[in-house]
Parts: sequence; C-alpha cells; structure tokens
Amino acid sequence: MTTVTDRRKAPAVDNQPIDTELIADSTDAALRMKLGTSTRESIDIRTTAVIEQLNRLLGMDLGADEDPDIRQLVRRANKLLELSERPTKETPAFSAFFYMRDVASLTRRLLWVCPEAGGHAP
Repeated sequence: MTTVTDRRKAPAVDNQPIDTELIADSTDAALRMKLGTSTRESIDIRTTAVIEQLNRLLGMDLGADEDPDIRQLVRRANKLLELSERPTKETPAFSAFFYMRDVASLTRRLLWVCPEAGGHAP
C-alpha cells in the first residue's frame, strides 16, 4: 500500500529548462491567427498558453538589472499580466484578440533576450 508520503516529489517547475522551441512555435501560432477566422474560444486557449510561457520567462534572470531596455520589456509584461488588464468573458472578441497578440509579441521579444535561447529565438 502506498501513501501520499511514499510518492516521489515532483520536480519544481522553476527548475525545468525553458522550451524555447515551444515558446517560439506558440507565439508564432498566436501571431499568425486572423481575427476574422478565429473563434473566441481559440483566442482564449492560445492566450492562456502564451501567458503561461510569458510567466516562465519572467521567472528567469533576463538581465533586467543591467539593461534598461530589458527592464522596460519586463515592466510592460508585468503590466500586461495584471488581472485588471486581461480580457474577461464580457470583453469583445477583437479586444481579446489584440490582447493575445500583445502578449505573444512581448513573449517573443523576451525570448530573444532569454539566456537559454542564446540571445535569439529559434
């Protein structure tokens, strides 16, 4: 019989390497979406994925302390991720779409400065 204490401890999410290829593919997919052919559901799903990836990048040391341009990107990302800035179910689809694009674009820019991406996105 196994108990909760017998289970192996899962690795911390913060200790896992950044999947730069996944982030690049995901941001590309978001930026390729078209407003006229995208459903609100697909916009919301893609937005959630890109927000998670942006949060992962923000958890890394991107060099914001040394570089004012990176510091400005991090500030913009943090502002964009505030709950008050995020679309709600009542938000029109076009506003949710442009929010998704803003998050994807900013995520892509931070990926370019990510040390694990070697200074550029794949």
